[in-house]
Amino acid sequence: MASASFVKPNTLSSPWIGQRSFAHTSASSSPPPRVSFAIRAGAYSDELVKTAKSIASPGRGILAIDESNATCGKRLASIGLDNTEDNRQAYRQLLLTTPGLGDYISGSILFEETLYQSTKDGKTFVDCLRDANIVPGIKVDKGLSPLAGSNEESWCQGLDGLASRSAEYYKQGARFAKWRTVVSVPCGPSALAVKEAAWGLARYAAISQDNGLVPIVEPEILLDGDHPIERTLEVAEKVWSEVFFYLAQNNVMFEGILLKPSMVTPGAEHKNKASPETVADFTLTMLKRRVPPAVPGIMFLSGGQSEAEATLNLNAMNQSPNPWHVSFSYARALQNSVLRTWQGKPEKIEASQKALLVRAKANSLAQLGKYSAEGENEDAKKGMFVKGYTY
Repeated sequence: MASASFVKPNTLSSPWIGQRSFAHTSASSSPPPRVSFAIRAGAYSDELVKTAKSIASPGRGILAIDESNATCGKRLASIGLDNTEDNRQAYRQLLLTTPGLGDYISGSILFEETLYQSTKDGKTFVDCLRDANIVPGIKVDKGLSPLAGSNEESWCQGLDGLASRSAEYYKQGARFAKWRTVVSVPCGPSALAVKEAAWGLARYAAISQDNGLVPIVEPEILLDGDHPIERTLEVAEKVWSEVFFYLAQNNVMFEGILLKPSMVTPGAEHKNKASPETVADFTLTMLKRRVPPAVPGIMFLSGGQSEAEATLNLNAMNQSPNPWHVSFSYARALQNSVLRTWQGKPEKIEASQKALLVRAKANSLAQLGKYSAEGENEDAKKGMFVKGYTY
């Protein structure tokens, strides 16, 4: 465990803003006394910063394989496999033992079952990742549930018992966490749903940091709807404003978090598609207005975009320098080609791993702003949007 340290706050990003006292009792026009900040340093502060920087390293991003057993079962069913623990283990082993994966992947988000599993040869998946210089992560939320009093919206469960679960995940080798909540544009979104999403993320982030896990903060703006890109930008700015307000209120150290935002795009059913340059312009506008530069990494979700589309949009965002490491945390946009190639056949494992490396390398190049879509196959251009998508 790292020793406690004190992080010098700055006016843009300090999570301690608001914890100040003014002793100005005179009615004169003399200036008030200097503002004092209560600096809160946790036992894991140094380690959190180190972990976040390791994940936000040049040319690398996150492989998300944290689907619940039910969702993983749907993926397996698409290639004719039953949803059994053996099949889930075989698929995750294929992914996590891919030679050279650490060249392009810096972190992998696991489901709880996977965190405690091993290869058929007895090597833990955690050790497979560590040996490849990939940081193990863990999905800690308990899924979405209807939000009473809202416009048919959802809230994310999982705060009960999170501290003890996080401590156990840390012992098992996890060093970062993921919590996904969602916001629906067609549903308003209501002020209640936005506040609930932001507060839940902030409480989760504080608890994670207190137990040594870098929290990935993910309020997903769903692609559902026929709204224009301008409306998505408006909603995203509102959501991220609320999120950072409550992160600060909960004393979350911004240098020790990562973000997993949606790209700012039109609704999936909007009549006009946006070019990668337009998506990049709107998305970076939102980030620059709402995200402090102290945050080390922006790890975008793909949200149902095609494999090629997610890569092209990321590449467009990296055509000029950004205050943060702008990268990827993809699930379907990294796995789709792998599943189609594998088909559950042992003799196709090597080819499937090569398919994973193709997508991982493409996104690595996009993180560096050097990706070209030349040579992309047609399957990679097929959209993967699912209305009301759940994990």
